[in-house]
Amino acid sequence: MSRFLILQLRPEAEASDDEFAAFLRKGGLAPGQVHRIRLDCEDLPEGLDPRDYAGVIVGGGPGCVSDPPDQKSAVEARIESACLSLMPAITRDDVPFLGCCYGIGILAHHLGAEVSKARYGEPVSHVTCTRTREGAADPLLDGLPDRFDAFVGHKEAVQHLPAGAAHLLHSGPCPFQMIRHGQNVYATQFHPEADAAGFETRIRIYRHKGYFDPSEADALIDMCRAADVTWPERILRNFVTRFG
Repeated sequence: MSRFLILQLRPEAEASDDEFAAFLRKGGLAPGQVHRIRLDCEDLPEGLDPRDYAGVIVGGGPGCVSDPPDQKSAVEARIESACLSLMPAITRDDVPFLGCCYGIGILAHHLGAEVSKARYGEPVSHVTCTRTREGAADPLLDGLPDRFDAFVGHKEAVQHLPAGAAHLLHSGPCPFQMIRHGQNVYATQFHPEADAAGFETRIRIYRHKGYFDPSEADALIDMCRAADVTWPERILRNFVTRFG
């Protein structure tokens, strides 16, 4: 099996390591089956070609694609530029791609759709995702129920479906929870790798990043522990199984 390329965007080492471990565990991957690049602290290797991998997985992060350039840190700007530099080849050649949270913003922005904070942001919470007609037939959702809960927490969102994209999942607060371009290029607004323990770690790390009032952190952790979020990880496993 060719290796999967995992691109990570989180500057906080603990959050990045926890996310990476979740990708491996939930995707059924061994460390030797992936090429991990932490874009917060390393550049893409010169000449890197996404077509040389079984697929590309992009994790989440605190940056926003829609922030004005003068509001982005140098690290955030570099991460965004690196991700966007791969999207022409990925979408042109239908390279297997799974963008998680930040990844849907990157994909939609590349495809010319509006990504902004105007509508559809979601506080740290779990929401019920529902399949669309196209989602009912999509192989990455094989084995999942028509409705399932997933963990979310994002300031910006896709405002309209990119031209030519398939709409696979929606929720009440956010219409575009999962989309597909071509046959192999996917992105989710929710975090398919996240479970209660993982989200608890992120709540603790990002409590002062503007996602929620810091005084709410303990209540949010209790919410995560009480949530029944088990199905989204099947999407990761289906992605690895289909393209590995």
